[in-house]
Amino acid sequence: MSTITMGEQPIYSTRAHVFQIDPNTKKNWLPTSKHAVTVSYFYDSTRNVYRIISLDGTKAIINSTISPNMTFTKTSQKFGQWADSRANTVYGLGFSTEHHLAKFAEKFAEYKEAARLAKEKSQEKMEMATSPSQESPGGELSSPLTPVTPPMESINGSDDMCDTTPNSDTRPEPSQNALAFAHSPAMTKHWEAELEALKGNNAKLTAALLESTANVKQWKQQLAAYQEEAERLHKRVTELECQSNQMPVIKSQKTELNQTIEELENTLRDKEEEMEKLKEELENMNDLMEQKDTLTQKLEETELRGRVLEEQLMGAEQRLEDNQEEQENFRKSLRTLLELLDGKIFELTELRDTLARLIEEAS
Repeated sequence: MSTITMGEQPIYSTRAHVFQIDPNTKKNWLPTSKHAVTVSYFYDSTRNVYRIISLDGTKAIINSTISPNMTFTKTSQKFGQWADSRANTVYGLGFSTEHHLAKFAEKFAEYKEAARLAKEKSQEKMEMATSPSQESPGGELSSPLTPVTPPMESINGSDDMCDTTPNSDTRPEPSQNALAFAHSPAMTKHWEAELEALKGNNAKLTAALLESTANVKQWKQQLAAYQEEAERLHKRVTELECQSNQMPVIKSQKTELNQTIEELENTLRDKEEEMEKLKEELENMNDLMEQKDTLTQKLEETELRGRVLEEQLMGAEQRLEDNQEEQENFRKSLRTLLELLDGKIFELTELRDTLARLIEEAS
């Protein structure tokens, strides 16, 4: 049997992450979808029921019929759950926003109320079907060719089958004048038309009777399903009563879990603040690294210019040394020239003195 029947139509759809309660621990949630999937409300017009259906590919991960005793509970801002006693599990849905959760819960309450009204109407029909049939009012035309008209209560679904056999009471023999009158052409057409009308009524009543019988079978099946559901609910109530003794422990565990969650949330906030600080420090470090790279480049350029200047300085010193050496050599040459000049001057002086004496002696 397929998950979605021919008479079902989607009336509301949303997307959520689907979970089911762990059947072993009854505490932990087990994800049934790796990512968000479509979750839809379906309405079956033939059975007048509402269902929640979700498919992950071709696999049905939710197939839950909404009943009046179901309750959708919001456990957090974006998570909700409901228990399905027929499937013997608890479904959980995680939504992306709080608005989607609120809309889903609103639709759940709406269709739950519709399911309750449909159940009440079905029970009223079943009560009418099981009540004794009342006789239809007299005055209807009967004929040996026409079956007895069933009462309206039977058409609407009573278990009592109507007698469709012809009327066994025979009419008195008509007189000869009546026979002659009955065989006139006008009366023949009249009775033929009456016969066709009675045949049409007979066909309609037979179809109504068959439909009523089918409705009775369907209602019996629904009654059996309701009885089975009542037994399951009774068992569920017993289980809940047994579990109610453990409620203090569960409440204390819930309190501890809430405290742990609060501590974890505080720790998470602190970690987020630290992360923000680290991000700021990292941004500052990036700025410092950029400044360091700039300074390193400038330092390399300065060192390069220093090496060039050092080379220029060494060249200048070399040239200075060469100039100094040349100057020293020039000084030495001047001293030598001076010494030679002094010698020549001394010789000239002696020569002058000698000439002067010679002149004096000659005079």
